[in-house]
Amino acid sequence: MSAPTLAVTLGDVAGIGPEIVAKTLLLHDDLRERARPVVIGDEASMRRGIAAVGLAQDALVLLDDPRAATNDPRTIELVQTGPSLDVPFGALDPVAGDAAYRFVVAACDLVKAGRADAIVTAPLNKAAMHAAGHRFAGHTELLAHEFGVEDFSLVLSAGDLYVFHLTTHVSLRRAIDDVTIARTGQVLRLAHGFARALGRPEERIGLAGLNPHAGENRLFGDEDADVLAPAVAAAVAEGIPVDGPIPADALFPAAMRRGRWKILVACYHDQGHAPFKSMYGDDGVNITVGLPAVRVSVDHGTAFDIAGTGVASDASMLLACERAAELAPGWGAVVEALR
Repeated sequence: MSAPTLAVTLGDVAGIGPEIVAKTLLLHDDLRERARPVVIGDEASMRRGIAAVGLAQDALVLLDDPRAATNDPRTIELVQTGPSLDVPFGALDPVAGDAAYRFVVAACDLVKAGRADAIVTAPLNKAAMHAAGHRFAGHTELLAHEFGVEDFSLVLSAGDLYVFHLTTHVSLRRAIDDVTIARTGQVLRLAHGFARALGRPEERIGLAGLNPHAGENRLFGDEDADVLAPAVAAAVAEGIPVDGPIPADALFPAAMRRGRWKILVACYHDQGHAPFKSMYGDDGVNITVGLPAVRVSVDHGTAFDIAGTGVASDASMLLACERAAELAPGWGAVVEALR
């Protein structure tokens, strides 16, 4: 079986995307044994990224079609997407926000056309994308829109641990309203389907409580008893092995330090992201479950403060490419399990 072709989007070119892509594709020859990465982005920005990390400019090769990639580890093969850019490093710029949006849309189109097998995304800046008129909360929501799916979840992953989310890029006030019985059931089914596709149908899912102490018998809120508990009961009746709601300050240490659960569901962004990033740092990635194709991303932002200096770590980008290459051949089983 040939290595899967990865459409690697360049992200916000004012950030560290170009340099971490340059490092990943030119400094890790063994990646090419598992994947055929092709950058979907901008030649001028990619050249600046290559220069920022002190690598040779002649490494860049332009392509019209990812299927023509030679996968030479001495090269970065790039599909030019839209007009050439001249965006300074380190500043929020709607031109960069628009380009980051276009890179993702182009990558989705390539996958739909069968010209790429998976998408790997460098970080974009949500404010820059919004300034360009693209009102998506982030990569996850944009990808769901492009693929026309409504049942999806942002999933943080490190090793064999997966952290699903009921809500992500909304205010905490809105997140409370968005944690509903229907949404909780939806994500529990996504998590269970994903576990089945991994060959782990008996894997128990740990659902975090929304309130402190999971509400502690309604002392600290009613949502755990009135929303999460009924959703868990319904899921168990469907045959989904789920525990919860469990106080988050008990659930996450038990899972991350003692391995009690390998699949978790967080109620809101920081409930999942804060402990995950504290524990795993650059050793984690972001997977979107619910799409018809693999999408894996770094689990960090654009880092405008260090963009262009060449010091940004490529660890998460390398891991994202490796995980995408690992997941792509069997993703059809994931899609089938989620039907």
